[in-house]
Amino acid sequence: MLSIGALANIKHTLQKELFLAAGERVLSVVTVVKKKDKKPCYLCVVTTAPPVPVITLVLVKQSEQRESEYKRKRSWQLDEIKSVDGRNEQFETHEFDLQLEKLYKWYALNLHERQNFLAVLNRQIQKSVRGQRAEFRNVPAAWLSEKSPEKVALGRAAQKTQHIDDDEEDEEEEAQEFTALTDKEANELGKLFSECDFAIKDAEQFIEQLSRELHDLDGANIQSVLASEQKVLKMMEHIDNAISEADKFETRLDSYEDILGHVKETMEKIGGKNAMIEIANNNNIKLMKELNKVISQLDLPHSQQQALDEPDLKTANGRKAAIAAAQCLQQAMNSDIDPALLRLEAVQDQRKRFEKWKQKFSATVSRFMNNLFIHLGNEIGDMPVTSTELTLPNHSNVHRELTPYTELMHWTKAMDRKTYDGLMRVYTASLSKIYDRDVRNFFNLAKMQVSEKLRSSREDLDMSTSSRKSAISTIPYGTLGINRDQWGPGVESADRIRFDALLEKVLAELEPIALQEQLFCINFFQMDVISPTTKNTQTTLEMEKAVDMSQSAVLGAAISPSGEGVPQKRIDRQINEDVRKLMMGLFGCLEPELVSFIQSFERVDSFYSLYVLVRLTQHVMSAQDTHSFLSMTFASALVQVKRNFDRFMQQQLQSIREAKLHKRSKAILPYVENFENFAQTAEGIFRKSDRRTDMEKWYLQLVNAIFEGIHLHSQEHPKTPSQVVRMENYHHMYALLAQLKVPGLDALKKEAKSRYNEALKAYVTQYFGRPLEKLNLFFEGVQQKVAQGVKETEISYQMAFSKQELRKVIAQYPAREVKKGLENLYKKVEKHLSEEENLLQVVWHAMQEEFIAQYNYLEERIQKCYAGAMINLEFNIQDILAFFSDIARSH
Repeated sequence: MLSIGALANIKHTLQKELFLAAGERVLSVVTVVKKKDKKPCYLCVVTTAPPVPVITLVLVKQSEQRESEYKRKRSWQLDEIKSVDGRNEQFETHEFDLQLEKLYKWYALNLHERQNFLAVLNRQIQKSVRGQRAEFRNVPAAWLSEKSPEKVALGRAAQKTQHIDDDEEDEEEEAQEFTALTDKEANELGKLFSECDFAIKDAEQFIEQLSRELHDLDGANIQSVLASEQKVLKMMEHIDNAISEADKFETRLDSYEDILGHVKETMEKIGGKNAMIEIANNNNIKLMKELNKVISQLDLPHSQQQALDEPDLKTANGRKAAIAAAQCLQQAMNSDIDPALLRLEAVQDQRKRFEKWKQKFSATVSRFMNNLFIHLGNEIGDMPVTSTELTLPNHSNVHRELTPYTELMHWTKAMDRKTYDGLMRVYTASLSKIYDRDVRNFFNLAKMQVSEKLRSSREDLDMSTSSRKSAISTIPYGTLGINRDQWGPGVESADRIRFDALLEKVLAELEPIALQEQLFCINFFQMDVISPTTKNTQTTLEMEKAVDMSQSAVLGAAISPSGEGVPQKRIDRQINEDVRKLMMGLFGCLEPELVSFIQSFERVDSFYSLYVLVRLTQHVMSAQDTHSFLSMTFASALVQVKRNFDRFMQQQLQSIREAKLHKRSKAILPYVENFENFAQTAEGIFRKSDRRTDMEKWYLQLVNAIFEGIHLHSQEHPKTPSQVVRMENYHHMYALLAQLKVPGLDALKKEAKSRYNEALKAYVTQYFGRPLEKLNLFFEGVQQKVAQGVKETEISYQMAFSKQELRKVIAQYPAREVKKGLENLYKKVEKHLSEEENLLQVVWHAMQEEFIAQYNYLEERIQKCYAGAMINLEFNIQDILAFFSDIARSH
């Protein structure tokens, strides 16, 4: 238990070593330990210096290296304390709990420290905390009263130090008035103490001496003040004189300030007038610049006015002058003028003049270009077409005639959209008649050149004469599920190759003509720029050069009619749609004629759809501009061709599923036999094509349907065993798939071989059977006895299976009878199998292997069950091989 002196020593040590440097003072200290940690530490209630003291709870521990050194470990504000539990109201209780962010359990080494700490902590919480205060439980009520518990406890033990404790209590209650001693004060206090020749503990004598000295000092001070009264009076007189002089100086400063105020007001007025003059001059200069700008923008020289009034568009010089004047007019009308200046009457009048010049010039251009389009259309349309060569006429001469007027069309598009649209319609109507005539003649000539055989015997390729009809059989040529003798007339491979070459030439002739016309229209009608046409637009139209369509790009600086920017993708899409619409008007009959040309041959021979699919795909995939009119036309035709191709393949698939066998049907089914020619033709077309995957998908469906048909029709065949039908047809399909070498059919090729082997085994098992039937039955009985428990070495003692009985059975199978039976079997097999597949020797060899296997089985049974009996068959393996070989050679 710590004594009161030790308590004062600890408090003084902590104050001096730890808190004095920070300007803090210790109000109370308690030495505590934790149950888990027996090393003592200190809980201190600490306050800062006035005027705003802050009370905190501090945990202090001694340093492990140096016991004289103390360190602050944790600090808490008083409002962080939620509750204080004294554990018991008895004075002898050492434990107490503090509920902070968690519960801390302490054991106080000194009961008086614990009592004083809890009392001081409660008093400081009541003074400092404004919100919810901590709850004190199990603490005596006397400790929580205003009277200091430390004073009560110490009063009983040491009455001599009562006044010292009262001073400490006052210091705790008035912590804000505490101020640490300075070094000078400490030295003076030490000097005072050294002059006293009595003990410092005699406080009353020390106080009396201090009182006497204080009284003497007060008397000396009063004498000093009375001696200096005259000096004070003189000093006061000087102060009064200084005040009066200061009043005079202040009055003079006020007068100066009034004068300066008048001067300032005058200068401000002068500065304001100068500023207004400068503003007026600046405004005049700006106004002059704006007026000059407006005049220069709205000025149109007389020569250009005359060129607009009476343009000469027939001569090169006249066109040049008219175009220059029109462009100047366009720039003037699209000038960027402030909206406020547009209300000026002079500006409005000038713009009205511009509008009249624009209308008059636009009407002149419209009339001239309209006549020029009609004249060119009539002039070329009257020219007879007598060429028998398969070429599409080139109308580059029309483009050369119209090229000098390109900038006029650009101007018309920007300034008069209605006139521009009308001229475009006239051009389309005039040129479309020429292109319609050329395209129709071109395709008619192409139809005539395909094949004389097709033209004379199957179908009138000129669709204008609809009365002539084909006499083609109802069953199309090349139908897989039908016998060839029931097909309609077909075409030779040379005709198909000739058609493919001609189709390539047709497509190659169409491309340069259509692309040349499209490029010209884009350039001539400025279709790669979306231009503003309203007269009040605030944007300037940029006259752009034509873009080469091979680059498949459009100008990115296009402006919408409202003057607002639009997304580039939207502009591109609009331009492409406008170009295709114009080209559709010029080449309206191109797609119908191309589709008619293709369909006319597909009706003769459906295999033409395969050639067209490959050829059109090549041209669509190789197009440089996928958005061009011709590419879109080819793509549209390709969609129809793909549908025809799928329809043809679906018909082939359906014919396999609906195939029916006749009474005289061969072992090789019709669709198996026909598939070979079909696959070879298709491979010749699709081998290096981008559409090969389409063909391979149909291959899978067709081959699977053929496998299903073989299994089904093998059971319905009128004269051939089902095993032979399956064996020969699967063998045929396996050989064909191996020959085609299509990677996608490898799995089906393996399946065909597997099914062939299964059918071969089934046929051998059923028709070869067991030539030594009675001998096999004899040993089956032997096996039953063995299964019942009879040993193999004792079988010969059984009456039914004795050696004599075995010899009787063997005697029924002499070598000549066995060979005779094999000859009859060979004739039966030869009758079952077809010569086309040439499988007789394969089947005969399989039967030989089966016979040898049965012979080995019987020999093994004889040696095991009748060992030493000298019993053997009348023939051996060499005899069997000789039998099969002789029979095969003899036939």
